[in-house]
Amino acid sequence: QVQVVESGGGLVQAGGSLRLSCAASGRTASSYSMAWFRQAPGKEREFVAVISRSGAYAYSVESMKARFTISRDNVKNTVYLQMNKLEPEDTAVYYCAAREGGNSRSPYEYEYWGQGTQVTVSS
Repeated sequence: QVQVVESGGGLVQAGGSLRLSCAASGRTASSYSMAWFRQAPGKEREFVAVISRSGAYAYSVESMKARFTISRDNVKNTVYLQMNKLEPEDTAVYYCAAREGGNSRSPYEYEYWGQGTQVTVSS
């Protein structure tokens, strides 16, 4: 199995940028499809982006596509989420998840989760 740990969250002003990292350990990260989800207070966990094992396929939610980009470095066993032009509505805990199957946008299909990293965007 794999363990994932997120980092890179913090407080940023609206319009700013952050890059989240998800470090995978244990079994080789390239064996897993990886995704980012987020959860704001009082809301359900929301899909943000997914990337295939090789990195050849990457998808971000349409409403975020112009601002958020997912990528991975299988040599470093790390997945990234580059977030630009952040808005207060992006405030949430961001989670990294891994699954042994193919790409999925459903949180219920991911077996492994990190503890999350808080992103707070001030107006």
